[in-house]
Amino acid sequence: QVQLVESGGGWVQAGGSLRLSCVAHGSTFSFNAAAWYRQAPGMQRELVAVISSYGRTDYADSVKGRFTMSRDNAKNTVYLQMNSVKVEDTAVYYCAATSKAYSDYEGWYDYWGRGTQVTVSS
Repeated sequence: QVQLVESGGGWVQAGGSLRLSCVAHGSTFSFNAAAWYRQAPGMQRELVAVISSYGRTDYADSVKGRFTMSRDNAKNTVYLQMNSVKVEDTAVYYCAATSKAYSDYEGWYDYWGRGTQVTVSS
């Protein structure tokens, strides 16, 4: 069984930066794709960023140029560096993992973390 644990959320002022981390316990992360999703109050969960098993990254248009997803296979960890944050980035951020090499389809993600709250103030 794989357990994903997110950390790094919190309060930040608009224009600031935050770094989220997600550690996988119980299984190797090295050859699987991972993603960050977010869900704001009253909104559907949306894909923020994906990283493939071979390092390819894709981003939602709303975060391109501001967010960067990366991975450290040796530490079974993926990161989301959030720069120039906006009030509309406020949400619960979830880490997800799949056995597939790449996926931008939520239904293929088998493992999910419990989420970490990010709140951006104006």
